[in-house]
Amino acid sequence: MKVIAKLALAAASVILISLVIALPVMWLWNWLMPVIFGLPTISFYQTIGLMMLSYVFIKSSTTVNK
Repeated sequence: MKVIAKLALAAASVILISLVIALPVMWLWNWLMPVIFGLPTISFYQTIGLMMLSYVFIKSSTTVNK
């Protein structure tokens, strides 16, 4: 039973952290990018994907320079 509780806590933590990080990014994108650059607004899941993609690019560029 303790393992299930730890897994549930871990899943809840991941969901909470993704909300705390992704929502401000989505709000800023949807507030600034359509007005400045004429880009479309994005959904929450598109924000998560955009953040994952940018992490891959930033992580790969920092490991190449070392």
